Amino acid sequence: MVAVADLGRGLGMGSHDGDLAIGRIDGAGADPSGARFGMRLPIAAAESLRLWELVELCDEERSEDIEEASRLVLEVNRIAKAYPDYARGTVGFMQVAPNSRNVVPGAVQMTVDLRNADDASLRSMADDLETCVATIAAECRVAAQLREVVYFPPCKFAPRLVDCVRRAARDLGLTHRDIVSGAAHDAVYLARVAPAAMIFVPCEGGISHNEIENARPEDLEAGCNVLLHAVLASA
Repeated sequence: MVAVADLGRGLGMGSHDGDLAIGRIDGAGADPSGARFGMRLPIAAAESLRLWELVELCDEERSEDIEEASRLVLEVNRIAKAYPDYARGTVGFMQVAPNSRNVVPGAVQMTVDLRNADDASLRSMADDLETCVATIAAECRVAAQLREVVYFPPCKFAPRLVDCVRRAARDLGLTHRDIVSGAAHDAVYLARVAPAAMIFVPCEGGISHNEIENARPEDLEAGCNVLLHAVLASA
């Protein structure tokens, strides 16, 4: 990971187009096209995120509430596949009560994570989710409470800096392509106060942020060279 910034100018008040150049070398998935680098899109660089907690899905008769929860998981998967703009959806946490191997679950708590590069598309996904929860609750006669706990708007990286990264890769003879990331990297927060851009290099098997991730030294070297040339070009 490498970051270079002119903090004296870039984090001041007012507009500082190009005063701050931020680059990050980070693991990215393998590209079947053979491209070695991916630059964030200058328009919608990082996806917006909405995270809900289904506080409780239960009924007084302690019926098979895990069945209703499973239906919702399938609906989240459907929503993620049905919408454009790099839509994603997952249920990363689920807890049943009383959580005993021989007792029918009487309540379920779970989270729903929806992401999209376009905020309007994300809003449509959220409306779809809320409709699904209400429908499942009515059809199965269970109580359901849905509470939104996190919202991040989409992050637009500085077009000038993204172009500097593109030109640096091209001048170094490296293949590249624009990508959209679903993760909330540090540059997303820095982009709120100063121009920012990011550089990704491939990781073996598309695995990153994991102990077994493996980026080849030559790819890391090439990424650092792209960062260096992009910073110099934006100075």
